[in-house]
Amino acid sequence: MSSVLYDAPGPRSRRRTAIGSVVAGIAILAVVALVVLRLAEQGQFDAELWSPWLDPTDDNFTAVWNLIGEAAANTVLAAALSMAFSLVIGTLLALSRITAAAWYRWAIVGVIELLRGIPVVIAIFFAARVLPQFGVDLPTLWYLVIGLTAYNSVIIAEIVRAGINSLPVGQREAAESIGLRRSQVLGSVLLPQAFRVMLPALISQLVVVLKDTSLGFIISFEETVNTAGIIVQNLHNPIQTYLIIAVLFIAVNYLLSKFAVYLERRLSRGKKAVSKKAEEAAMSETGRAGA
Repeated sequence: MSSVLYDAPGPRSRRRTAIGSVVAGIAILAVVALVVLRLAEQGQFDAELWSPWLDPTDDNFTAVWNLIGEAAANTVLAAALSMAFSLVIGTLLALSRITAAAWYRWAIVGVIELLRGIPVVIAIFFAARVLPQFGVDLPTLWYLVIGLTAYNSVIIAEIVRAGINSLPVGQREAAESIGLRRSQVLGSVLLPQAFRVMLPALISQLVVVLKDTSLGFIISFEETVNTAGIIVQNLHNPIQTYLIIAVLFIAVNYLLSKFAVYLERRLSRGKKAVSKKAEEAAMSETGRAGA
């Protein structure tokens, strides 16, 4: 038996794959066991290192979680603002690039390529150090938001442009044939379909925005990772602290991914329902014509 992409493995290949999987699993377990043993030898599982995070009776428990709670709120706020501005500006850039006349399209392309080539950490540092030189004094939060938006909006612009270009040409031609203006074709026909197509890529980029908020430490913004460093300086438990911070980030990103899957399924169901109604209407019209 063969599939479209590859030939189905035979008995010998399956046996080799099974043996390789078992060997790889044993190797991974051995590495994990070795790491656990080394950590145990260094006393990393001692209760006093974990109690500020896990034991409510510990004197530092409330203070630690209050600090992380405030930092997490700052992280979520910075990420939410950056995501919102990036989506709006990125969509406008994509539409401008698609609809721009040839004589000034080079300017939009130049801006996109320039910002896309700059590391996000440089964009944040530039916003925090250069803008005040021109008299733009803002709270530290906004320098982080400006830096993240400058970088991620051009990435989202390219995602949106690719999503629109991936649609069949007939969609645009059919909309234009019924007299819709170019802005209506883009806003009412192409863009909604493109967002459905590129939703997984957009959610992935928004997860990147959330993780990039940790770069706020270079401008002393009190986000989660920066606050975790302050906690480590006082409690001297870096492994425990950063492990818990990693778990928090993984949990939030997992929820974002699950939300993306839920949203994609809802949109797909809506699309199927609309298609089914259209088919039923077409069949009804066909039946009337036949009668």
